[in-house]
Amino acid sequence: MIRILAARELRSLFALPSTWLMLGVLQFLLAWNYLSRLDAWLQVQPQLAQLANPPGVTITVAAPLLNMLGLLLMLLTPLFTMRAFAEERRNQTLALLLSSPVSGRQLVLGKFLGLLTFLMLLVVAELAMVATLGIGTSLDKGLLAANLLGLLLLTMSFVAVGLYISTLTAQPIVAAIGGLAVLLGLWVIDVSATDEGAIWHELSPVAHFQKLNIGLFDTADIAFFLLFTVAFLQLSVCRIRALRRG
Repeated sequence: MIRILAARELRSLFALPSTWLMLGVLQFLLAWNYLSRLDAWLQVQPQLAQLANPPGVTITVAAPLLNMLGLLLMLLTPLFTMRAFAEERRNQTLALLLSSPVSGRQLVLGKFLGLLTFLMLLVVAELAMVATLGIGTSLDKGLLAANLLGLLLLTMSFVAVGLYISTLTAQPIVAAIGGLAVLLGLWVIDVSATDEGAIWHELSPVAHFQKLNIGLFDTADIAFFLLFTVAFLQLSVCRIRALRRG
């Protein structure tokens, strides 16, 4: 059942013209950034050749590009999650789902997996663009793997937050603004924090992703993402169960 719900969510996303518009804008921004960074890296090759251990193309071009992708996902994810439950409630179709033999956990996980699959397709597309660098030079595969894991975990946390906010309202726009406010709030708290050991610094998903973005693998970061995601998914399940009860 979870797989059926995930496929239904994925099909509904690709059926929207706004989805293709946002995908086009995102691809344009990332492609422009990619070419700009690559051009800058090529221009400083004479200076880098004089260094004993010059930075590679992965750390100078690929990692900053994937970091930018993470920030763009923070802005775009609420636009995709806003309709998951809010639009279902507005169109009176959520009542049909709640009256079907589908548990709240299955419903939440189905939509979560559908949205996660869609957003990870974007991540894989950008990684494929970065992989073209391997045609003319060697890539740091370990750093790319750390970034792929980081983007997966980061996207999971963003989708979980967006889904929960979407269960709180029947207006998709309100859900988008609410999800964006929460994610931006966590990011701003992280950016404005002066002490990296402060508790509010550790609450930001972006702060934990930054470590993976530079190739620093810490099990504490993995545990944070998993706990963060599970917590918001459980909140969504509780909210759906409350709607089912009346």
